[in-house]
Amino acid sequence: MKKFITTLVVLILAGMVLTGCTTGAAEAEDTTNEQVADNDEIVEGEMVTIGLGHGTAIGKSKSLDGDTVPLAQVDTTMVAAGFDAEGKVVSVTIDVAQTKVDFDADVQLTSDKDGEFKTKLELGDDYGMKRASGIEKEWFEQAAALEEWMIGKTVAEIMAMELEENRPADADLITSATITVDTYLAALEEAYNNAVEVEAGAVKVGLGTEISIAKSKSAEGDNGALAQVDTTMNVVALDADGVVVGTIIDVAQTKIDIDVDGQITTDKDGDFKTKVELGDDYGMKRASGIEKEWFEQAASLEEWMTGRTIAEITAMELEEGRPAETDLVTSATVTVGGYISTIEKAAVNAK
Repeated sequence: MKKFITTLVVLILAGMVLTGCTTGAAEAEDTTNEQVADNDEIVEGEMVTIGLGHGTAIGKSKSLDGDTVPLAQVDTTMVAAGFDAEGKVVSVTIDVAQTKVDFDADVQLTSDKDGEFKTKLELGDDYGMKRASGIEKEWFEQAAALEEWMIGKTVAEIMAMELEENRPADADLITSATITVDTYLAALEEAYNNAVEVEAGAVKVGLGTEISIAKSKSAEGDNGALAQVDTTMNVVALDADGVVVGTIIDVAQTKIDIDVDGQITTDKDGDFKTKVELGDDYGMKRASGIEKEWFEQAASLEEWMTGRTIAEITAMELEEGRPAETDLVTSATVTVGGYISTIEKAAVNAK
């Protein structure tokens, strides 16, 4: 009997030891899991990707017809956006570069090739929509209302917007935005689909643009005229210290041909691609001393800009407008003046 009691006590004590060990291990495991969860947690609304969406149309261009002289009009819609881990819009900017290149009855260029061309946002009140608006709001005001409506929504929710003749029919927008929005929605969707990751800490995103028609030409002899509109676009994400944590560079190089009789020969319903979208078809590689296509050189430039402040970027060492920085001379030989000025604009416009 005494032996049985002794054995029973030993077994009970052993069980208590095992129970204590198991409980301690479970508690340690729970704590570890909590720590892992905390480390992996992304703050709600934190920006993790940025995107650039765009679309170009020349449908409003006109051929010579009686008293109507040739007009080449290039409308490039642009949307810069930042998204959180759930795909919700954290920041968005909508803009349109509506660039008109004028010719006379002799198909001679009359627009100033060195002129300053502004987007709808840059024009502000000078765009002139307010006086024709039923809600008495300028284009930039209506675009701002649309942007505000998009914030906090997923792209799927935004694309499901109720429309009437391509205008917002949503109760929150009908008194603040009566512009057609189909092209803006399409550009936002493209921005999301093409979004790239940014480094941690992004707090705002901006869009910078620059427009040039310098390569346009008048008709001469048997050669027709050319209207060429180069719209440079730059999206930048900045952290709280103003350091670039992500950037996207692209150029919409749109060409409209006009014959000696003043007739537009370019398909007005055509598909117009940017330099990034053209990829290898842009054709820079065969003429490049470093054998790199335009999109590859742009990617190298984007990588170099990331981690630097705007002041450091604008101080880039150049030689004849091309990078002379040790980190870039073998990866980017394109002229970069337009890309530097647009990232500077994008930073100023960031929100």
